[in-house]
Amino acid sequence: MTDAHTARTIVGIIGNVISFGLFCSPIPTMIKIWKMKSVSEFKPDPYIATVLNCMMWTFYGLPFVQPDSLLVVTINGTGLFMELVYVTIFFVSATSAIRRKITIAMVAELIFMAVVIFCTLYFLHTTKQRSMLIGIMCIVFNVIMYASPLTVMRLVIKTKSVKYMPFFLSLASFMNGVVWVIYACLKFDPYILIPNGLGALSGLLQLVLYATYYKTTNWNDEDGDKEKRFTNAEIELDRA
Repeated sequence: MTDAHTARTIVGIIGNVISFGLFCSPIPTMIKIWKMKSVSEFKPDPYIATVLNCMMWTFYGLPFVQPDSLLVVTINGTGLFMELVYVTIFFVSATSAIRRKITIAMVAELIFMAVVIFCTLYFLHTTKQRSMLIGIMCIVFNVIMYASPLTVMRLVIKTKSVKYMPFFLSLASFMNGVVWVIYACLKFDPYILIPNGLGALSGLLQLVLYATYYKTTNWNDEDGDKEKRFTNAEIELDRA
């Protein structure tokens, strides 16, 4: 048991490092927005959605919900902080209409989380019951968020070009999914296994598309609109 626990800890630390790299992927976009003092055509939706996703997974990893899941808390707590910074940058640089949208969305998320936390702690009295409810909700949110990479993959197939699907982001997404799948298998946790299994599959499909369409890609062809669409789609949801 000690060896399995140690192995799980090591794998979890590796997963934290890879997931942290994925959380850092929007930084170039944020720098661009900060320099422009405008959000231009960039959308805050992926970052707002990831805030809720991180809150759910952080709550899931707490000892009174799912014991022995500290590394789930550390990476998602870190991710929550980073996503809040991204949303703040968006808010500061956005028009009044977008600010109103961000405010409404964030208030709705806080109310939703408050209701979830209250219902979980008040009505469910065992970690098995609590982890089942929150785990299922986390799976649902993760599956919904896989719409982003699917949009990019559809663009790749349509244009026969991988110009707007960075190889290292796809590779990191695949590795992230695989590492967290291993973590979930070392001490079986279906709620971490299922979404990250889907994440690993999504990353693998992206790598297959990259290998398929790499030679047909025109790297000199500039298309700003497609790039903007991809930048918003690149926020990955295969985190633990």
